[in-house]
Amino acid sequence: MKTFTKSLVVPVLLFAAFLVGGCAKDATVVQQAAGMHNQLQPAVIEDPQLAQYLQQVGDRVIGAAQELDKQGYGPKSHKSENTGWMFKNMKFHFVNSKTMNAFTTGGEHMYIYTPLFEMARSEDELAAVMAHEYGHVYARHVGKGMNRQYGMMAAAAALGGAGYLAGGKEHGAQYATLGATAGMAGGQFLNMGFTRKDEDEADKLGFDFYSRAGWDPNKFADFFQQMIDKGMDTTPEMMSDHPSLKNRVIATKERVKELPPTAPDWRRPPVATPEQFRALQARAAELGKTLPSDASLSGGTQQLLAALPRSCITPVVQPDEQKAREDLARKAQEAQKAQQAGQAQPQQAAPAKKKKQAAAATPAAASIPQEQQVISSPR
Repeated sequence: MKTFTKSLVVPVLLFAAFLVGGCAKDATVVQQAAGMHNQLQPAVIEDPQLAQYLQQVGDRVIGAAQELDKQGYGPKSHKSENTGWMFKNMKFHFVNSKTMNAFTTGGEHMYIYTPLFEMARSEDELAAVMAHEYGHVYARHVGKGMNRQYGMMAAAAALGGAGYLAGGKEHGAQYATLGATAGMAGGQFLNMGFTRKDEDEADKLGFDFYSRAGWDPNKFADFFQQMIDKGMDTTPEMMSDHPSLKNRVIATKERVKELPPTAPDWRRPPVATPEQFRALQARAAELGKTLPSDASLSGGTQQLLAALPRSCITPVVQPDEQKAREDLARKAQEAQKAQQAGQAQPQQAAPAKKKKQAAAATPAAASIPQEQQVISSPR
């Protein structure tokens, strides 16, 4: 238990920091994203050929977004602060994993898991997912999430699970008071994700970036359709906080219809030919057999990553995602109980100490001459 808690502290504090704050600023989001990247770094594939390719695709998306930004394009949240940082030093990374996911921490890093890359049937499908993730950054969705009220509850849960260890011997009891809600670590905390509105907005923004960057607009929803065909869209939308894949496909078709007559002029060749794309997929699969994966990360970081919502890909909670959430909730509750038990022992010993002091005080009082003793009169 102690080993798990130690490995959980840093990633939990980082994720908690994503969620708290009265009004999240870009600098905070970027800083916390950098901290999370340090945790994930061992599983990032640093192969120059793969990294260069992914960044080239990403740079095309960002270039299109920057041109639209100059035209004043974007939601109100995009215009709330200076946007210059969104077009500099933005990094896309392949993560060696067996998990199907793609996500962003809202700062300068976006992640594509290797199973998703290997599942993509074309560069169009990959670029669509990447454009969607960048849409979350462009609209500052992570920052908005940090300002949501439930973020405070989530942070309390996460800190409760690791509070005693984080505080150490000196401050452990003080920090552990947050543990009253530790059982929520697998609930409110891990259910943190983008809202249905966020996902729809990221699709809209991503579609515009993707189309203007030169890929085929008609293929933007192909990856979503592939997920539907694999049976990963079984939850009714009204039962989920996120849009169904079916409705995301329908919305994309409507956006295609609304494109201007000049849209065909935006088309450009892909970064990689179909043959080159398949070769890159094979390279990622082969390297993944020998390189460190997210399974090599610390226990806490590994479980938190597995428990992350995958709403960008599918609204259906996957079995490993659900298991990771349940495990984290259970271990947070165990940590809380251990903290409470540790705090209870010194509190029980305190009365005995007072009695001893009181007993010791009696002879001292008796030794004072009667004429010098002060007797309080009842009022």
